[in-house]
This record gives sequence, C-alpha cells and structure tokens, in this order.
Amino acid sequence: MGKHTDTAALERMRIDKWLWAARFFRTRSLAKQAIEGGRVHHAGSRVKTSKEISIGDELTIRQGSATAMTEKTVVVTALSAQRGGATEAQLLYTETDESVSRREYYAEQRKLANLARPDHKPNKKERRDIQRLKQRQS
Repeated sequence: MGKHTDTAALERMRIDKWLWAARFFRTRSLAKQAIEGGRVHHAGSRVKTSKEISIGDELTIRQGSATAMTEKTVVVTALSAQRGGATEAQLLYTETDESVSRREYYAEQRKLANLARPDHKPNKKERRDIQRLKQRQS
C-alpha cells in the first residue's frame, strides 16, 4: 500500500496541502509562503501552515501581484490529498457569491484605469508640441 489516500476517508488535512491540491498555488512551498505571508485567512484570522481544515471551513485567499491582487472567499466542499486536474480541483471548493461579484468589480475598475492611460509614448514631434503648450501656459 503506497501513499494513496481515499478522498472520502479524509476528515481533516493540512491547509497547505489542500491549497496545493485545489490548485490555488503551483507548489506546496508557494502555498506555505503565502500562508506565512498572511495571504490566507480562516474565519477572519491568519493561519499557520500546519492548520488543519475540514469540509465547511471558509477561507479567504489573496493571490497575484500588488497591482493585480485578487481575493477569493471560498468554502471547502471536499478534501483531497492528491492534486488532480483543474476540473477536479474546482470540485474541492465553492466561491461565495459576494467574492465573485467583488472580484468582477475590481477587474472592471482595473480595465477602466488602463483606459485612462495613453496607449503610446509621445514621439519627438508630440513631445515638442507638449513642451510648447506648457511654455505658453506659464
């Protein structure tokens, strides 16, 4: 008998292993770094890597860079000791409706902020025109 564990038999498991199995992080060490960095919360408070979770627990997970940080609030629906495909991983949790709407709102805000920026850097002629305009105003 190897390390194969029956998914139905699991009642509790380490949070870092679950985050890896649910495909929130590419490796367990990245999951561990995120937990230690305060990006994973259980019931509103930070957790340790060894925290054991069970079905029905609510987790808040922040992913991404500082400019494109996304925060998901998920409810654990199943536990798995093995990392499967993306479709299998999505069966391990359900994202709350509030979390989905919040993520969509922030994505829309990022898009609008990008529209406010110019698409290109001014060329030499445009820079000179801008300089002349600024000189006339002062």
